[in-house]
Amino acid sequence: MAKQEVSQFERQRQEKLSRIRELGIDPYGGRYEGAEQASDIKGRFKEDDESQRAVSAGRIVLLRDIGSLIFMTLRDWSGTIQIGLSKKLLGEKWSLVKLFELGDIIGAEGQLGKTKTGEITIWADSVTLLSKSLLPPPEKFHGLSDIDLRYRQRYVDLWANPEVMERFKRRSSIIAAIREFLSSRGFLEVETPMMQQEAGGAAAKPFVTHHNKLDMELFLRIAPELFLKRLLVGGMEKVFEINRNFRNEGLSRVHNPEFTMLELYQAYADYNVMMDLTEELICLLVEKYCGGERVQFGEETVNYSRPWRRAKYAELLKEYSGCEIDDINSVRAKAKKLGLDEASMDDAVVISKVFEATVEENLVSPTFVMDYPSALCPLTRRKKDNPKYAERFELYIGGMELANAYTELNDPAVQEENFKIQLRGQEETMAKMDADFITALKYGMPPAGGLGIGIDRLVMVLTGAATIRDVVLFPLLRPVSE
Repeated sequence: MAKQEVSQFERQRQEKLSRIRELGIDPYGGRYEGAEQASDIKGRFKEDDESQRAVSAGRIVLLRDIGSLIFMTLRDWSGTIQIGLSKKLLGEKWSLVKLFELGDIIGAEGQLGKTKTGEITIWADSVTLLSKSLLPPPEKFHGLSDIDLRYRQRYVDLWANPEVMERFKRRSSIIAAIREFLSSRGFLEVETPMMQQEAGGAAAKPFVTHHNKLDMELFLRIAPELFLKRLLVGGMEKVFEINRNFRNEGLSRVHNPEFTMLELYQAYADYNVMMDLTEELICLLVEKYCGGERVQFGEETVNYSRPWRRAKYAELLKEYSGCEIDDINSVRAKAKKLGLDEASMDDAVVISKVFEATVEENLVSPTFVMDYPSALCPLTRRKKDNPKYAERFELYIGGMELANAYTELNDPAVQEENFKIQLRGQEETMAKMDADFITALKYGMPPAGGLGIGIDRLVMVLTGAATIRDVVLFPLLRPVSE
């Protein structure tokens, strides 16, 4: 029934399209000069100045036809403005105007004024059809029942729901602010390969592709880490990249297989420097985009006031699970109570799973979780006073991991041995030893701090988005069943 109704509406619009063409008008017009953004037009409006004129272009989102007078609301990406259309002013163009419908994209030019109700309005004496819409706007696009449709048809979601447009404009601005912050501190933006011969830099299952000419298997990168560190070896002392990573894993509220990551490295630094930099950067973004240190995220209030909490991994495990990290029997007993198949896991993995299940959701306000078990950190320098732990932190906000950072390991012998240990039991991830990276380390990599921040999750907490799909323009979705 729904498909028949849509077909009927489309057929009606096709008929109007034919009538427009019969008028000798191109329904898909070209270049349109002089249009201002709606917000700028409203901002410059002056009372009692009858000489003001304006040119606007946008999509018709409201339409009231009262005979010889039509009021339309046009929406561009800055907002909306009302257009007043009268038969008297438009003359022979009136036959075209009567064929306009919701969703059409038009241009309008005329005197700027106000209606009796105080609405700033362009009283158009010239109109141009720029694109005829053949599908009507979905009537219930705002409803939660249509949330899947909104993701699938983001091109409608953006103009049907202004708050969605604002969120993605803010995302773009946030990324630009990050670039400005890092550039002002001497970091150089670089690009590293998206297709790699070895799936390295993180423990994750990659997407596999094939290069026909070279007849070789390649992987979409799971992380840029090993290439960025090669640049440290080459003498680039502060580098960063904002780009895509790909991990052939599940979908969830906080996971998308294709995601955007900021990754940076600074020579002669360590994870303490990375903590300071992370706190400074995110606090700057909170001040700029959130208007205060207390920010609502879901049902929780995140307190960004400084200094942020810095807590050791083992202490948090004890606080929230009741387990001492060195008492593996108690950790395994806790894992069993949580319903985890701990018998098939290494000790380090059991500890990690219990931490995830008991600690993470409690870390609402920014918390740096420091000093992870070394077995979980094959690319990280060990602590000199206690090699069982590594100089690594993860930042949690709103109960989810937002950043990961190390004091980087630069000893080639230790790194090679760690790679061998990491590769055990990872056959399904197709991970292999990156021998060239070991060669690079043998030339000497300076001591360094490294940091990765998930851009999508950062935008989530800065905009109050409930799911990662709300901050990714085109998230991966299951195919629609026929």
